[in-house]
Amino acid sequence: MLLMVASVLLVVTLNRWVVKSVDSRVFAGINALPENEVGLVLGCSKRLASGRINPHFQARIEAAAALYHAGKVKHLLLSGDNHRVGYDEPTDMKESLMALGVPAEAITLDYAGFRTLDSVVRAREVFGRAKLTLITDDFHAHRAVFLAQHKGIEAVAFSAQKVAVNRSARSRVREVIARVKAVADLYVLRTKPKFLGDKIEIQIGNRSQCSESKVV
Repeated sequence: MLLMVASVLLVVTLNRWVVKSVDSRVFAGINALPENEVGLVLGCSKRLASGRINPHFQARIEAAAALYHAGKVKHLLLSGDNHRVGYDEPTDMKESLMALGVPAEAITLDYAGFRTLDSVVRAREVFGRAKLTLITDDFHAHRAVFLAQHKGIEAVAFSAQKVAVNRSARSRVREVIARVKAVADLYVLRTKPKFLGDKIEIQIGNRSQCSESKVV
């Protein structure tokens, strides 16, 4: 019984720490959000098992497009999973953003964003970004900033439009455990990304095509 109580207290304490330590760096309104050259869009599956569009994917894409068109970011780095044939989060994001008017030359793809830790570390180590706007769901934003700051990135986050709780309850519960895992990854396990690779420069401005980072 005491072990169970201690475990619950640990989970609650670590969650409060992750959220409170970065709360001032998470924004829900575009007007208050600081400008950055690059926005890092954190990937997720485009479709649910039912075949319907994933509301979390849709919310992140709409948020990223809104920030680009508002001039809050000049370029979007799309980081997601492409671990098997037929599953390609970065390309799905690119196509959806282009459908919302974001030009290809303002997009860079990262195919090795298998988890949030990988995405933020690769953004700094592979793509050379020391300042970022992270674009993701409201419940995910604090953990993303927490990880990014620990990895030497001056980060803020923009929370996409909130997905209704009845459609996101499972993800929100998982996030509670994911925050604990993030602390363990940073301070106990010293977890590293699955892949890094050659450095790639994100060129802001005139470009003829988007850069793409394949897993190496």
